[in-house]
Amino acid sequence: MAQGLDRAQIGVTEAMIRTFGEVVFDLSHNHQLREGDPVRLLDYAEIERQREAMGLTDAQIAAKLGLTRAQVLFIRTMEERRRFRTGHYARLLELGGGKRFRPERFTPHLDRFRYGEAALALRAGLAFDPARAREYVSRGWWRDDTLPGWLARHARERPDAPALVHGERTVSWRALAARVDRLAGALHAAGVAKGEVVALQLPNTVEFVVAYLAILRLGAVASTIHMPYRATEIRALLAHGRAVAAIVLAAAKDWSPAETVLALRPELPELRTVVALGARVAGCAALDELIDAGEPLAAGAVPPPVAADPFLLLYTSGTTAAPKAVPHNYHTLLSNARLGAPEHGLTAADRVLSAAPFSHLFGLYSLHLAMSVGAACVLVPVFTPADLAAAVARDRPTALFAGPAHIAACRAPGLLDAHDWGSLALAVLSGSACPPELVRSLAAKLPACAVTQLWGMTETQAALYSRPTDPIDVAAAGAGRPSPGTEVRVVDAQGAPCAAGVEGELEVRGCLLFPGYFANDAANAAAFSAGGWFRSGDLATMDGAGNVAITGRIKDVINRGGIKFNPRDVEDLLDAHPAVLQSAIVPMPDPVLGERACAFVSLRPGAAEPTLAALCEYLGANGVARLKLPERLVVVAEMPLTPTRKIIKSRLAPPAA
Repeated sequence: MAQGLDRAQIGVTEAMIRTFGEVVFDLSHNHQLREGDPVRLLDYAEIERQREAMGLTDAQIAAKLGLTRAQVLFIRTMEERRRFRTGHYARLLELGGGKRFRPERFTPHLDRFRYGEAALALRAGLAFDPARAREYVSRGWWRDDTLPGWLARHARERPDAPALVHGERTVSWRALAARVDRLAGALHAAGVAKGEVVALQLPNTVEFVVAYLAILRLGAVASTIHMPYRATEIRALLAHGRAVAAIVLAAAKDWSPAETVLALRPELPELRTVVALGARVAGCAALDELIDAGEPLAAGAVPPPVAADPFLLLYTSGTTAAPKAVPHNYHTLLSNARLGAPEHGLTAADRVLSAAPFSHLFGLYSLHLAMSVGAACVLVPVFTPADLAAAVARDRPTALFAGPAHIAACRAPGLLDAHDWGSLALAVLSGSACPPELVRSLAAKLPACAVTQLWGMTETQAALYSRPTDPIDVAAAGAGRPSPGTEVRVVDAQGAPCAAGVEGELEVRGCLLFPGYFANDAANAAAFSAGGWFRSGDLATMDGAGNVAITGRIKDVINRGGIKFNPRDVEDLLDAHPAVLQSAIVPMPDPVLGERACAFVSLRPGAAEPTLAALCEYLGANGVARLKLPERLVVVAEMPLTPTRKIIKSRLAPPAA
């Protein structure tokens, strides 16, 4: 124990000791390297220069690594016990020279906070490679950044600057911090504790941001739920994450999320609290009342989180398989955002709008970027083409984060021409395959806007992106280069690196990468290759300059008579056809060849339905080989989409012959 506390009270796991043990020991006073005698000479500048080499205090190590002081103390004493056999004197080891134990200043350890079983299990899942953790710390990538810390800094340094903008409603950093403090106090009073999971299913509103930050201020873990999800999906995600609270809408289009979650409580024994936004629902707390009139969190009631704490539990979107739980701490996601903001050219003067939902990591990335520099977030609660176009014209964002489907949906009815998009200096497109023609078209419509692409996953946030200064040919051709602190490679089926221009599987590692799926050993065994590389499942090529083009998914490959091909280039051409809004090519069983290609398309408004022969003629004229031509055409009213507007190919079943 340290300070009389055990592991469950401090939040230390064996995974954390393995990750940080060596670096804590090396930074401590156990290792002291001194040049000259600056202490005797009172050379304070030299003392500061040599501070790390001479050994840091536990508090200094905690600030450097993003741990609590108690966690550093525990890890250091465990390392000392293992190395020096100093005995079981953690309280005395903490005191140091010239100090004595004062009972009146000591809180009995049985009275201290203790992490719950579920919270400790989640913390135990954050097992990073110690050598890589040491590298990320030494290179300054992992710091003690947290979102509540960033909020407090902006509220202190630029209190009256806009933090959130939605039409006539503007919330300053000071007002946002006050609202977060009141909701955090209310959630704390309701029993939400550090490390516990709180589910969040709200649109991109002021209330989402307040709830998200209030959950994190308590050291709890937010688990976002996509807006279209209903009882079946909500039950599964809340049960897996062992959520103790849920914050949802009182009413949506044709159902009540709040009543649905209340009805699920008998099946979710750990769910204690349901909070609803909107009309009052019996059995639910009212979110607006808690934000506007709640008692602020008492000073010292809950220590602020540190960077090593888990804060986000996301679930993969599940286009091809059942969702998997992805835990992140602040180290992974905020290092990626802090290092990425200057790459995107973002500053505190920007206004950032996400068309993607905040329930998805691409949407949250835009929020994390904005908070890293103090930029304002422009909010569009739920995407529709008309609402996005109106918000851009009205609220004048300078940066837009959107999926290709968002832009295609705005382009089809002429909204890019009918509204003023001239405030945009940056557009970042991600979330699904982006046809080169769409990038070029948007860049031509907005000549003053740098159009870029980004590739990421729930497991990585933003791993690749083109930069605003790149030529449009680079932005249109692919996903760009690795983000700072990120390594990528393209490998063949045997795991050997591919030559430039040769297609293979894209693998990723770096300071942004999650440590592994929560409570899913089978998925982890399949997801990582030797050396800690994460297997993305995406096919890609890389050119000599390090620019990566995503060419498809391994699972999308069609095997026609033993000849395998990736249909991504055919889909890009179909998406550029004047009659086609979206397309997807899926394999259909064939008794002779094994598989043939079936093309599903949805049509642009007012377009006549093309024939299979006409589409094949169009594809052939654009250089598509005969063996890759679709052999069946299915026209659908609309594509099945994930909440992030990716096409769910598993739901596209070719009709029987």
